[in-house]
Amino acid sequence: MHITSPRGRVAARSPCGDTALNRSPWFFLAAMVLIPNVSAAELPKPLVTGLKNPESVCVGPDGRIYMTVIGAFDKDGDGAVLVLDGDKAVPFATGLDDPKGMVAFKDSLFVADKKRVVRIDRKGKVTVVADEKAFPIPPIFLNDLAVDEMGMLYVSDSGDLKGTGGAIFKIGPKSKVTLVADAKTNPALKIPNGLLNDGMSHLLFVDSMSGELHRMTIASGKSEKIADGFGFGDGLVFDAFGRLFVSDWKGGKVWVIARPGDKPILMAEGFKSAADICYDRVRNRILVPDMTAGTVTAIPAQVPGAEVDDSPLPLEPEVAFPDLEWTGWEKDDKGKLVPLRPLVLTHAGDGSNRVFVAIEQGTIHVFPNDQKAAKTKVFLDIHKKVRYDDKENEEGLLGLCFHPKYKENGEFFVFYNPKRLTTVISRFKVSKDDPDRADPSSEEELFRVERPYWNHAGGTIVFGPDGYLYAAFGDGGLGNDPHENGQNLGTFLGKVLRFDVDHKSDGKAYAIPKDNPFVDRKGAKPEIWCYGLRNPWRMAFDRKTGVLWTSDVGQNLYEEIDLLVSGGNYGWNRREGLHPFGAKGTGPKPEFVEPIWEYNHDVGKSLTGGNVYRGTRVPELEGYYLYADYVTNKLWALKYDEKLKRVVANRPIPDKGVPVMSFGEDEPGDVYFMTYTGSGRGIYRFAKPMGK
Repeated sequence: MHITSPRGRVAARSPCGDTALNRSPWFFLAAMVLIPNVSAAELPKPLVTGLKNPESVCVGPDGRIYMTVIGAFDKDGDGAVLVLDGDKAVPFATGLDDPKGMVAFKDSLFVADKKRVVRIDRKGKVTVVADEKAFPIPPIFLNDLAVDEMGMLYVSDSGDLKGTGGAIFKIGPKSKVTLVADAKTNPALKIPNGLLNDGMSHLLFVDSMSGELHRMTIASGKSEKIADGFGFGDGLVFDAFGRLFVSDWKGGKVWVIARPGDKPILMAEGFKSAADICYDRVRNRILVPDMTAGTVTAIPAQVPGAEVDDSPLPLEPEVAFPDLEWTGWEKDDKGKLVPLRPLVLTHAGDGSNRVFVAIEQGTIHVFPNDQKAAKTKVFLDIHKKVRYDDKENEEGLLGLCFHPKYKENGEFFVFYNPKRLTTVISRFKVSKDDPDRADPSSEEELFRVERPYWNHAGGTIVFGPDGYLYAAFGDGGLGNDPHENGQNLGTFLGKVLRFDVDHKSDGKAYAIPKDNPFVDRKGAKPEIWCYGLRNPWRMAFDRKTGVLWTSDVGQNLYEEIDLLVSGGNYGWNRREGLHPFGAKGTGPKPEFVEPIWEYNHDVGKSLTGGNVYRGTRVPELEGYYLYADYVTNKLWALKYDEKLKRVVANRPIPDKGVPVMSFGEDEPGDVYFMTYTGSGRGIYRFAKPMGK
């Protein structure tokens, strides 16, 4: 399971309150193309006016909006950082020279101030992080700042603003400054301006002289152009869902690029000089400082003509089966609380409308699909065979599904860990004399996988419309996929496998479907159906369309939702969400299937995938994919338009403040979610609020 997946340190805050790395260059674009019929809308009323040369804006650690003002050019000491108080900007830190780029990390602001970098604490006290003498090459005009999740600072030097002297520096522990690249090592550095982190290994910069956007490898200082046509490019920022916003200082424009490969869309124009923009996550808007006009303006973070409905749904979760008692479950063991951990809720598809719930510790319960149900029956108890450890809680009984012909053959399948680092998929049969009890002696092991580490087991098993069994496996654990299992077709880890469980061949307890995509590829495991996954938790077929949905839990910064296809490569560990990952990270390539949706770790840090709602009890949810975040407890309903090939809605649902471990679907199509519980009331469903 994904509850304690290693992610490194908690992501840092960037200039706009988003995680410090969430503005990475995930796209590859040809020359900029203006989409027809996009006209300049009237700009909203500014948040604040009367500023003297505002350059950068930032949502600070306290949620307030801060802005740098240069004051008079080439006059030292009159620059400042202001904070927005209502519709007024009041001084926060004064006595600066020409403060430009600004970022937030933990409880501090960092500012590029002409030829030095300074830190400003919560009380407005200014201390120098790196002065002019600390730089290996004397700085000329320090411009933009970026900070990674570990607190490493990067600063661009725009040189003489005529194309000479441009450079990018890194400021590491103990304020040691090193050169990343200058014009001698990278000719693209003419007037480098906007600067962003792209994971721990790459930077993104926009050059104001050329109007080009480049991705740079930090270790080598080399870069590749990934877009151009930005005029006097200044600011770059991603919103929480992977959409890139770019400002053009001289043109007074802001552009947005919705997804990798999409054409840039003119989002707003009419500014006199759109400077260093940022994203306000709380209010889902882009903040634009206009240096010449002396204003800061907020514009909605949307894509014109491709808006995503983010209005809250008028629903709320409610406890399902509130009177249910779990047979055999003891709440405490020798005074120690033993929480119930329901991980799978499903049905047998036999017309009985019974609900089956698998508990991570190793039991499967069954009960009538009745909100007044009072007591479960133990359908299968294999807890003595299942390894579960509270400290390593991604093991246990993780998956359960019933054969499409269960009514005729009585077969069901279980995905569990019999010992540490080992996963099996086994076939069981119902007992001959009691439909509510399985025969534990009927176990037939179909498949076994060893993992190098305890986490990222995956765990979902489900039958597809084609009658084959699909099984999701994580990359084997630890962090970064150190064995590169995701991209290795010679291992089962980081894959979705596909089995024919109705036949046997080659001495195995199953057969390989003849149309599996890699059956004829040398060195590839023929069971593999798709690959490049980190820890898919969980996956489900849309019972109406047959599309296979999954969520893939991210590591450093991004959570993603994928539509799985035969032979698809979902990019891990070269990509995380829509972004490059690690030293070998890359932009989108034809061989990679892009996720349909992502969110960064300011929104949530462990995605729990669900189901597309096809029930009738809550018609408001028809066609929505329900998902959640385990860490933040948030719930959403997402709608994907197959014709448009894009998400058209991502609507929040008020949550109950409980971690969502998994989702499930009953026989009529109603969707539930589950959480661990000390009371036994760990199953929820969706309903209209009381009185509405």
